[in-house]
Amino acid sequence: MPSPPPLRHPVPTHPAYIPEPPSTPGSPQGYQRFSSSPQPGQHSQPYAPAHVPAYTSPFQHQQPPQQPHGHPQPPPMMPPPQFGAWGMNDATAQFGMQLGQSAVTAGQEYVQRTWGGVFPSARVKPHFNVSNSYVMRKLQIVLFPWTHKQWGRKSHRSDAGQTEWLAPREDVNSPDLYIPLMALVTYILLCALHSGLQERFYPQVLGESATRAVVIVILDFLFVQLSCYFLNVPGTGQSIDVIAYGGYKFVGVINIILTGFLKLGRTVRIVTFTYFFFANALFLVRSLRSLVLPDAASRAASTDAYATAPSAPQRRRRIAFLLVEAAAQGFWMWILVRI
Repeated sequence: MPSPPPLRHPVPTHPAYIPEPPSTPGSPQGYQRFSSSPQPGQHSQPYAPAHVPAYTSPFQHQQPPQQPHGHPQPPPMMPPPQFGAWGMNDATAQFGMQLGQSAVTAGQEYVQRTWGGVFPSARVKPHFNVSNSYVMRKLQIVLFPWTHKQWGRKSHRSDAGQTEWLAPREDVNSPDLYIPLMALVTYILLCALHSGLQERFYPQVLGESATRAVVIVILDFLFVQLSCYFLNVPGTGQSIDVIAYGGYKFVGVINIILTGFLKLGRTVRIVTFTYFFFANALFLVRSLRSLVLPDAASRAASTDAYATAPSAPQRRRRIAFLLVEAAAQGFWMWILVRI
């Protein structure tokens, strides 16, 4: 039986080019058709991108010509901004700048006029002039006030011939704002940590703790200032010193809260609170004594030119005020530790 013929696969043939379809009446004008292959005799040209000019900023300046080698080229001068690109002329731009400067100056004058008499920067800045040795020594005095013997502040004569108190860096008995401010921030963070350990932390805890602490400082400050006013205490303008003395209570409050973290029992916490309350009360009485019952050196450094020695009845009333202020620290500290 003869074998079948071998199979032959058809070989595809491609046309040299695809003819263009005929144009139709509905074709839009200007429509260009592209064929898949060029027609015979046509050669494709390489694509040349059109030159697009770069964006020119109104602040851009022309490149200076290159200098020959051997001569250093001076740095180009930056021309003033051209506000015409935004539709403003130079007069309008200058008027706007002057108006902005006038607004800033007016705001600074308003702040200085409103708060400058209470917290002038020239009187606040020296209270942050502290050193590491001063901070360590001051904390020791606040926590263990009975170990300190000399409580009088030191003064010096300035270049203008006025008697002024020494800075905290030079006198450990001078009040500062660094320790009270750091203690206040630490107290707020400890309140947040305590809430987190109790699994009841929420962002408002930070604001509530800060508000409670600031309100207590303000109330304590107002109580001292009003008492000094009614008792005719000289040097009542030392408001920064009063705030600083009232802020040292946070050092004892921090130690009470840290003791509570140890879970040593209610008795240990009561003993700790009692200790730091008496320590802060003794520190405050001995520190405010130079303000309420000034001696000769304190009267010389006082801002009141008519400061005189208190009489016997005035002295008794001022001592009673110091005792009341010391007792009030227990109430303030009790509110602060209830977190």
